[in-house]
Amino acid sequence: MTSLDQLKARTMACRECPIGEFATQSVIGEGKLKPKLMLVGEQPGDQEDLQGHPFVGPAGKLLTRALEDAGIQRAQVFVSNAVKHFKFELRGKRRIHKSPAVREIVACQHWLEDEIALVQPAALVALGASAARSLLGRAVPVMANRGQWLPRADGREVLVTLHPSALLRVDPEDRETAIEAFVADLRQAQRLFRR
Repeated sequence: MTSLDQLKARTMACRECPIGEFATQSVIGEGKLKPKLMLVGEQPGDQEDLQGHPFVGPAGKLLTRALEDAGIQRAQVFVSNAVKHFKFELRGKRRIHKSPAVREIVACQHWLEDEIALVQPAALVALGASAARSLLGRAVPVMANRGQWLPRADGREVLVTLHPSALLRVDPEDRETAIEAFVADLRQAQRLFRR
């Protein structure tokens, strides 16, 4: 793999698990190459699948806001997902997010590793359990490990936190407190930008 364009073409044709057959397109990461930080979520959502860009829906808007509140410009990082296709179930005409199974995360893991090799981030952020599993090669209890840096086999560190979509499901009266805790997690990565 020599370019992100090549990764996009190969993931578009991927049928190593059933998700790719039903998605509109694959969605690979975007942002700065050789960044201090690469953020990895679970999978593209409905808007990401339709537009072909990561983190452009409601969770993406929340992520951008949280990064800025943590002192990190989104243009300074690379954002992607562990799984490159949108898994959903139809409810009427609506496509509702469905979490990828472990076997689907594992099937897509080599694409994420190819992407990390191309992007060459200094460190990573796992946004949620699926991303943490993919980046660390094992199940990671997110609530027990959130805000902590865990080592990867390649020597990079992975900061574990929630996926921003989880914050959108918090009761409205508790949402700002939950977002503040998410920003506090991201602030730990801000130290990379002061070096």
